[in-house]
Amino acid sequence: MLSPMTDGAVSVPPAPEEQFPHVNPQVYRFVVDVTFLPVLLSGMRLDIHGREHVPPPGTPLVVAANHQSALDPFLIARALPPGRFLQFMAKRELFVPVIGDIIRAGGSFPVDRDGSDVKAIRTSLRILKANGTVGIFPQGTRGGQEIHGGAALIAARGRAPILPAGISRDGRRWVIRFGEPISARGGIKANTEELARRLQMLSQPVGRRV
Repeated sequence: MLSPMTDGAVSVPPAPEEQFPHVNPQVYRFVVDVTFLPVLLSGMRLDIHGREHVPPPGTPLVVAANHQSALDPFLIARALPPGRFLQFMAKRELFVPVIGDIIRAGGSFPVDRDGSDVKAIRTSLRILKANGTVGIFPQGTRGGQEIHGGAALIAARGRAPILPAGISRDGRRWVIRFGEPISARGGIKANTEELARRLQMLSQPVGRRV
């Protein structure tokens, strides 16, 4: 995925005027509801902690989470308070006919994980400029160990805080834990290191059911 580890490591040329991916609220809610059915049918539940850390709608936000399963984007979307439409960077391999159309209607957009995808960065910045919510898995792939610097880079360029979100599974429950936002002013390297520390802590399933 995106992996600049030092300030200024990736230069993003000025973006031409383009339309960023808009969210169809009806499709968005439908997808979030349908993808939650496997959780319900398996007798599991979703526990959500730290919603008080989520900034109010109408402000730009980067949500950065650890990545465990294909359900992760939908669980985070369900865990966010109403009014936040999460637009995830999704691997470009998912954008095939039908499935890709649904993903786009939900507001998500493709990213090339093999390098620094300037187009994906530009798309993210347009969403943030419109006070939207960009979702990123800074590990790049499921179960990845290294936290890349794409989230911190986009947050810095978009002047948006990073909301760390820890995902874990504990017995018959999925747990989403939101941490305190990380200011975009700390620098790309420092914020990436702080994000890695927060995600390590938040991905541990502790606390009571909410």
